[in-house]
Amino acid sequence: MTANSHTTSPSRRHFLMHTIAAPSACAALSTTASRGEPLRPASRRAAKVRGRTTDARISFFAIPDGNAIDAAVATALIAAVQAPSQTGIGGYGLSAIVATSGGRQIIAIDANSTAPQSMTRDVFQPGPDGNVPGHINDVGWRAAGVPGVLAGLQLLIDRFGSLKLDALLQPALKITREGFPWPAGYAAAIAAKPIFASDPGSQKLYFRNGAPLAAGEIFRNPELAELLQTLASHNSVSDFYRGGIAQRLADAFKTNGGLVTAADLAAYQATTAEPLVLQHANRSVCTPPLTAGGLSVLQMLQTWLALPADLRNAADRQAHCLAETMRMAWRDRLTLLGDPTAGEIPATRLLSPEYAGQSAEEIAAAVQSGKIIRHPVQANGQGGTIHISAADDDGNLIALTLTHGNSFGACVTAAGLGLTLGHGMSRFDPRPDHPNSPGPGKRPLHNMVPVIALEDSKPQFAIGGAGGRRIPNGIFSVLRTWLADKNSLDQAVAAPAHAHGRQPQPGTHPQFSTRRQNKT
Repeated sequence: MTANSHTTSPSRRHFLMHTIAAPSACAALSTTASRGEPLRPASRRAAKVRGRTTDARISFFAIPDGNAIDAAVATALIAAVQAPSQTGIGGYGLSAIVATSGGRQIIAIDANSTAPQSMTRDVFQPGPDGNVPGHINDVGWRAAGVPGVLAGLQLLIDRFGSLKLDALLQPALKITREGFPWPAGYAAAIAAKPIFASDPGSQKLYFRNGAPLAAGEIFRNPELAELLQTLASHNSVSDFYRGGIAQRLADAFKTNGGLVTAADLAAYQATTAEPLVLQHANRSVCTPPLTAGGLSVLQMLQTWLALPADLRNAADRQAHCLAETMRMAWRDRLTLLGDPTAGEIPATRLLSPEYAGQSAEEIAAAVQSGKIIRHPVQANGQGGTIHISAADDDGNLIALTLTHGNSFGACVTAAGLGLTLGHGMSRFDPRPDHPNSPGPGKRPLHNMVPVIALEDSKPQFAIGGAGGRRIPNGIFSVLRTWLADKNSLDQAVAAPAHAHGRQPQPGTHPQFSTRRQNKT
């Protein structure tokens, strides 16, 4: 599985797709792909977006003559205007993995946000309580880095699409101009965050007569429609990074005390990479490398498979094994990992069989003695993401995750552009001596984990999820039962899931009985 630099566009066929914004893994193909049944032609429909702050619906339009990648990009653009809490045209980033030609080629896409060149390691110096004073790394103009979503979508179109940006933008443009009923969750989120009222661009966009837009009112964004029309007329996102839109965005950053400049925007590039691959028997999973969250998922899987089967499958020990497996991977993620282009990162060691064996031995000893392994790690919760999976009947699959970060990202909007910005800089560790500390041009760790799974070298499904640090845990929960237990995808998705990413305690999925939780 290599990232070939000379990719031809997958042919134009019918596609099946699924959109999700729930805090768990989702399966795009479910029984249709895993059983080898033919995919039906797509028709106009809506996919429910289930999030903690929204009951919005993402409209889905059939794309004539398009392939799976076209479908995913068009849906991502719709989500960028219709789900502004989770993602956006100014969203901080996306992560994707694409399989073409029936799995003969699998390529990862990275469009993570980058820090501006003026960003220093100590720009977000934490206070005595460990938090950055004023939370300026989380909300406000300094929390926003260079947005990567548009560059990532353009790369997907250029490398794998069969249609041009103009055609794929039309459904999103229609929604942006006509508007849609404002969801109650969005109304509550805007009202709950004072920064929206103090930020001129956000106040103009999300307020009416001095009050936050009420649930059910029609939300329109004519300034964003104008921006999208400019991109459509050029059939390219280049103006966003190196043209008039870029200059206006850079001016907005400067006016409001942000750090991103026109030069930072012009320097931004989405990139391709060879995916990380973990194989077990005749099944394998592929996921993008750092700074995405897939490395930690593969580390969990390696460790899980290295545990004695009788121990990890014991009814009274399995939950403890799962918790320690996730906690150990999170310990390493939050202390050792960062942008591999900016420093030495032990990715190879963390994915080695030797390290998995050592970790499994430590976990087995703790489980057998009934003790908890102590990991002095602090972490903050995160959320506000959307995932799209799509497939067509030529064997092309895509798993695509896009994010603002937390709800509405940095909670600031570029006036005149209708562009709410993601807060990619919040994903850095504010401590200046950390592998994931901020720095010029660095990309922060994120939790997006798009995955394509194969059996006998043939793609079976594409999955991903939303929910911040619950994404890696949710994907691990699905893949461990699919890989280790040889369950079907339906069984793997339906199985109870554990979650851990924050101190002090892991959590259990509601499907676990009270008795079983107490015993654990």
